[in-house]
Amino acid sequence: MHPLDRPIWNSLTTTHAGFSEGGARAKCYVPDVNVFAGAVDESPEALAALAELVAAGRQVYLLQVPEIVVPEGLVEAKRARGVQMVAARDLENIPQTDIVALGEDDAAEMLELALLTEPGPFLQRTHLMGAFLGIRIDGRLAAMAGERFRFPGFTEVSGVCTHPDFRGHGLAHKLSAVVAAKIAARGETPFLHAWASNSAAIRLYESLGFAIRAEVDVAVLERA
Repeated sequence: MHPLDRPIWNSLTTTHAGFSEGGARAKCYVPDVNVFAGAVDESPEALAALAELVAAGRQVYLLQVPEIVVPEGLVEAKRARGVQMVAARDLENIPQTDIVALGEDDAAEMLELALLTEPGPFLQRTHLMGAFLGIRIDGRLAAMAGERFRFPGFTEVSGVCTHPDFRGHGLAHKLSAVVAAKIAARGETPFLHAWASNSAAIRLYESLGFAIRAEVDVAVLERA
């Protein structure tokens, strides 16, 4: 199986092991970093281990190429299809004069922007999953993009969002391109995910040099 088929599991067992909880068959991110979980496979033992991670009142998000099997004791709160895209050609070189690195001092603004624009699950410590870049306009955080799932040879571009007051200026395009180029410069393959129904986002990423590698199954699971 290709490492990209199970990006959550491969992140939690390598680069993000310090942010994980669980055992040898299933893991999830600690609650203030992210809501994603994954299992090594769909064996009964792995599914049982995954179910044990989901306490009453908690939801976990799964994202993978193999079809998601819902463990006994859990139910789907949501299910959808997405696409996984990887860099298919050299990424464009974009000037970075107005782009700034974001860090701990920016965490509250990053969380506020993510909650407003909903680029995907973003919690109090999600910004620690990888490097994030932003563009400030008149002191305000107008847009940001960064890294999420990471494992040897691959890093995901994620958290791409623009404040409604600053849309229409290509900020998301610019930041996505720069984040992806920095990943590629490290000798890693940039990848990302989009909803299969979001044709506008897919066209944007195709314009940056990404191509669809596979469809992914996405599910939100909770205790029955």
